[in-house]
Amino acid sequence: MAARGARRLLGSLWIALMLGQPELAVAARSSSQSPAGSTVRTFTPFYFLVEPVDTISVRGASVILNCSACCEPSPKIEWKKDGTFLNLVSDDRRQLLLDGSLLINSVVHSKHNKPDEGYYQCVATVESLGTIISRTAKLTVAGLPRFISQPESTSVYRGNSVILNCEVNADLVPFVRWELDRQSLFLDDRVFTLPSGALIISNVTDGDGGLYRCVIESGGSPKYSDEAELKVLPDPEVPLNLVFLRQPSSLTKVTGQSAVFPCVTAGFPTPVIKWMRNEEELTTEGSERFLTLAGGSLEISDITEDDVGTYACIADNGNETIEAQADLTVQAPPEFLKQPANIYAHESMDIVFECEVTGKPTPTVKWVKNGDMVIPSDYFKIVKEHNLQVLGLVKSDEGFYQCIAENDVGNAQAAAQLIILDHDVGIPTLPPTSLTSATTDHLAPATTGPLPSAPRDVVASLVSTRFIKLTWRTPASDPHGDNLTYTVFYTKDGINRERVENTSHPGEMQVTIQNLMPETVYVFRVVAQNKHGPGESSASLKVATQPEVQLPGPAPNIRAYAISPTSVTVTWDTPLSGNGEIQNYKLYYMEKGTDNEQDVDVGGHSYTLNGLRKYTEYSFRVVAYNKHGPGVSTQDVVVQTLSDVPSAAPQNLSLEVRNSKSVMIHWQPPPAGTHNGQITGYKIRYRKASRKSDVTESIGGTQLFQLIEGLERGTEYSFRVAALTSNGTGPATDWISAETFESDLDETRVPEVPSSLHVRPLVTSIVVSWTPPENQNIVVRGYAIGYGIGSPHAQTIKVDYKQRYYTIENLDPSSHYVITLKAFNNVGEGIPLYESAVTRAHTVPDPSPMMPPVGVQASILSHDTIRITWADNSLPKNQKITDARYYTVRWKTNIPANTKYKTANTTTLSYLVTGLKPNTLYEFSVMVTKGRRSSTWSMTAHGTTFELVPTSPPKDVTVVSKEGKPRIIIVNWQPPSEANGKITGYIIYYSTDVNAEIHDWVIEPVVGNRLTHQIQELTLDTPYYFKIQARNSKGMGPMSEAVQFRTPKAVGSSGKGGRVSDAGPDYKPPMSGSNSPHGSPTSPLDGNLLLVIIVSVGVITIVIVVIVAVFCTRRTTSHQKKKRAACKSVNGSHKYKGNSKDVKPPDLWIHHERLELKPTDKSPDPNPIMTDTPIPRNSQDITPVDNSMDSNIHQRRNSYRGHESEDSMSTLAGRRGMRPKMMMPFDSQPPQPVISAHPIHSLDNPYHHFHSGSLASPTRSYLHHQVNPWPIGTSMSHSDRANSTESVRNTPSTDSMPASSSQTCCADHQDPESATGSYLANAQEEDTGQNLPTAHVRPSHPLKSFAVPAVPPTGSTYDSALPSTPLLSQQASSHPVHSVKTASIGTLGRTRPPMPVVVPSAPDVQETARMLEDSESSYEPDELTKEMAHLEGLMKDLNAITTA
Repeated sequence: MAARGARRLLGSLWIALMLGQPELAVAARSSSQSPAGSTVRTFTPFYFLVEPVDTISVRGASVILNCSACCEPSPKIEWKKDGTFLNLVSDDRRQLLLDGSLLINSVVHSKHNKPDEGYYQCVATVESLGTIISRTAKLTVAGLPRFISQPESTSVYRGNSVILNCEVNADLVPFVRWELDRQSLFLDDRVFTLPSGALIISNVTDGDGGLYRCVIESGGSPKYSDEAELKVLPDPEVPLNLVFLRQPSSLTKVTGQSAVFPCVTAGFPTPVIKWMRNEEELTTEGSERFLTLAGGSLEISDITEDDVGTYACIADNGNETIEAQADLTVQAPPEFLKQPANIYAHESMDIVFECEVTGKPTPTVKWVKNGDMVIPSDYFKIVKEHNLQVLGLVKSDEGFYQCIAENDVGNAQAAAQLIILDHDVGIPTLPPTSLTSATTDHLAPATTGPLPSAPRDVVASLVSTRFIKLTWRTPASDPHGDNLTYTVFYTKDGINRERVENTSHPGEMQVTIQNLMPETVYVFRVVAQNKHGPGESSASLKVATQPEVQLPGPAPNIRAYAISPTSVTVTWDTPLSGNGEIQNYKLYYMEKGTDNEQDVDVGGHSYTLNGLRKYTEYSFRVVAYNKHGPGVSTQDVVVQTLSDVPSAAPQNLSLEVRNSKSVMIHWQPPPAGTHNGQITGYKIRYRKASRKSDVTESIGGTQLFQLIEGLERGTEYSFRVAALTSNGTGPATDWISAETFESDLDETRVPEVPSSLHVRPLVTSIVVSWTPPENQNIVVRGYAIGYGIGSPHAQTIKVDYKQRYYTIENLDPSSHYVITLKAFNNVGEGIPLYESAVTRAHTVPDPSPMMPPVGVQASILSHDTIRITWADNSLPKNQKITDARYYTVRWKTNIPANTKYKTANTTTLSYLVTGLKPNTLYEFSVMVTKGRRSSTWSMTAHGTTFELVPTSPPKDVTVVSKEGKPRIIIVNWQPPSEANGKITGYIIYYSTDVNAEIHDWVIEPVVGNRLTHQIQELTLDTPYYFKIQARNSKGMGPMSEAVQFRTPKAVGSSGKGGRVSDAGPDYKPPMSGSNSPHGSPTSPLDGNLLLVIIVSVGVITIVIVVIVAVFCTRRTTSHQKKKRAACKSVNGSHKYKGNSKDVKPPDLWIHHERLELKPTDKSPDPNPIMTDTPIPRNSQDITPVDNSMDSNIHQRRNSYRGHESEDSMSTLAGRRGMRPKMMMPFDSQPPQPVISAHPIHSLDNPYHHFHSGSLASPTRSYLHHQVNPWPIGTSMSHSDRANSTESVRNTPSTDSMPASSSQTCCADHQDPESATGSYLANAQEEDTGQNLPTAHVRPSHPLKSFAVPAVPPTGSTYDSALPSTPLLSQQASSHPVHSVKTASIGTLGRTRPPMPVVVPSAPDVQETARMLEDSESSYEPDELTKEMAHLEGLMKDLNAITTA
């Protein structure tokens, strides 16, 4: 193909040679013989004589697309349709004519089959030269004949105009004709059709009446419209309103076409039509291109770009005037300003084909070589928008190159030929300008003689990412080498396309090769040349450029276009060298003429900027970003926002009454920056002041004055002016008035002297007043006031003739001023009137200091706002400010130490300081200023802003493996840079899937004073991802970026810290604490011994519990009945489930041994999503619990305190896919209260709500309850507890404690919700997490909890709020199932897997009895009051901790 292409393009370049480069033709002929005797091939003429043009046809007709090419030998002609070659040999409808034209017989066209419609190209090929392709021609087939609108019967007055509609598709318009009384209608200037097909009849006569119809003749039988009758009426006797029957509409035309602006009116008397273009009257008489048709429509033929503008049709019939406007937009097909020229070249040279085009819209340019598209690459580049650069020529690059330009309205092509000569053939005459500077040296033909040997010691002395510097020594044949020049040939390794670079002057033995690619191997060789020619080549040298940071290249095809007066859309493509994934783009823009560049981050390939200044030029550029940073910026593109109506009124409007019938108006343009386009004129509106509805308009040009004539004598008129742009009228000035003279006054002489002048001096000003001249018959245009110290000629001020006083400002005190007053008119100034005055002395009050404000107080309002208040002793007792004093407030913080004061002024006795930093101590002081007097600063007041949630994540998160313990990792971090308060804790999230939902990550809480944490029992050789979140008293901050860490491979099998998931299906965890977080091993023998002890103790305990239970069930003493009665009386508001009554449940319940807070929802979903973790179906699937749970709890508590010798630890064993519990330590509390297990409302504390990714206050959590299935008064057996344990192990956590029931004071009416309550164990320390709900504690004695709201109304049942759905059902167990109270901690608005709430074992029966006795005997009313107060204090502490 390349060899064929090398022969194809020679011909078309001869066109450029013959048309535009005769000197090159002469050069080719004169240099046909080189000095060496070799012939120079000449350029071959190869071009199109005729190219196809756009054509419209109809179905069934025949179409010819003309094409003819010139070359010797004759070219072969082929045709392409929509880019694909047509097979004309076997086509019976389409055939190739002798001259190369394409004939299409019987065009086929239907709704679903359009084989002939499309884009056609003619392809001419000469085997020995190459191929050229013609412009693209569009064949359009008119659709089926169909009327969009049809004529309707109407009547018209004689002499008026009428329109009969017959609108069809644009491609059918050429096939429309009209008939009158079924005879063809003759068209002329009075009767003509519009481009839409409508018929216009102007100056209607009686002969125009009849039946009209339009006909479509597009092949086949004609299609007729409905007939419409036109009646001609005689002239009306009364005037008729002037209306538009058809207004001009905006048009877009191509140069050379014709346009018709319809302007059809109706009314009586018949109006006169005139046309304006761009506010100037358009004269059509004698014009060759502008024609006013009968009736007033305007026809423009042979349109040029100069015809662009706004055309206005103005109709006037003497009674009224109407106006309509339309815009004409002109487009131009592509046209070549510079065509590519034929080029001679040698191999390895660089050449450039130049191509400059113009058109509207701006054409796009593509290049074709021998009929095939040129794809840009390292060696074929588009430079300077349209030029084609070919680097490192090879023989196969010969051929014809075509520059093809196209836009919306056309396309064009121009061709040039490239001939590559042998190295022993000199290029004719001087090198053409299309050779690049690197290849234009040493092209003179050589003479015979000895040639130099190869240069020696070629080395790369400097290697960079994009350039290499080569040095060498002279050849051995010429050790001096002063007259030698050198040529460096280079190419990429493995590419046979060499490029060439020459030294800049003889004797130079180094060259720098630019524009190389990074991290690429290049091959270099050097050839010396003397006056006889080039010598031997040096050995090849391979050099690799340096790698560079993989930054993106510039984004190609950046374009900007205005879409409105304030909006610009910028588009671009992905960089060709993105060097990895493009993360985002930054769009920079700047108003032309300023240096304030702004930027915006963009995620895609386009962006629309809004809020720009109207009709203003902006420059835009784009920078792509990848993970390494910003790439190379694009070139700036400049675009101007669209114009709009002016946004401000003209300035300095003034009126000058000329005489009794005219007023001269003067004004200045609107302020700069408010024109919003080119000011095309000004609209002046005026009216009589007494008749505000009767407004007259006058449109003038761009001059800044207008003489309004024809006014009435002695009448007051109001005037206003508005500026015009091509978009419309801007705002107008305010109305200003002037009164015409009663009679025409004399202005042939200057006014007489004013009749009086009075002055009144002040300290720095003088008030001047006067009366007009006594002779009122001479025109006075105004007054001139002159003044100065000792002389009245220093300053002059002119005022209006209506003015009678003026204040001269900015004078010196105690100074003698002379003042003159002169009346003036257009003839000149009259006789002056003199006066003098001495300004008063300036008295300076004593600037004694004022008393500073007192009682300065700082009231903290929020994390960034403090209100400062103070009192002023220099004010009256009511502290009311009546003078012009003001106060200055200053404030600063001492961190950092060099912070400067900030100040603000206020006129009140308080000030709201905003924009402060959270949790920061500020000092404030105030001073008062009155006139020139100021006080000293007041005493300082201090205030510390409230805390705010951290606004930055923990820093410097690192993960390392613990030495010798590959399953343990250590996480280290630094506090957030913006903690905004004391950090009370951290939460570590970790997972093996970085893309997992955040609620599926394992979490580890850490107290706030720690910056390191250990996590053990991780899977070996597994990647983990870690994130850390900080919290303070106000809530959780953002998460850090995920840090990846792969655990090391196993070094040896030590048997420590094995996980259940790693141990296989038959693995049973030992009963001992060998799996404790600290990993201390226990021998199997010790474990078995401990198991025997536990089983023995358990059997004994079961026997004792059974005996006690039997005893308790039969014990019904009067003492118990009395206690039950006491319980009922004191706790009368409690209605238990047996009575279907209960109090409103408290807000949440706490298990105080582990101190876990379980939030619940007021209205739980009846079908909650429990967990994604598979639930075992039988008892074999359940892992038995062991005593290591207690050990785990104890050690977890110690790790929370930070008292252990090593860093705190936790285990991941068994946690995959599960939600762990949050362990939240509290301050220790007395053991009296019993924890309530009622569900509560979701907390609405705003600090509890965070985006997903933080532990938000849940709003969809559930607490499932089940009534205790055992008989009342019996305790739970040990085996029952085992089943309870199994129930716990069925929940999605392995850190659960066994759940058991406990008894409350009223055993006969046992509250099912308190059946799992317990005493508070010894509490842990540390604050809780911010986003856990508030705990509500119910006292153990039979008093109503202070956390319980009022009793619900009678009839409401407790069951409706608390569904008694079992948490889990075990098919393998014969015992009733014990429910485990669960709640979830998860992100806001999401259903979370339930988490077990561990309830400790109930006290022994004896302890329970003792509780009951104590609750009855020991709690007297006073003691109860004290106890209640004590509990309220505890609750305040708890609420303060949890709500924080």
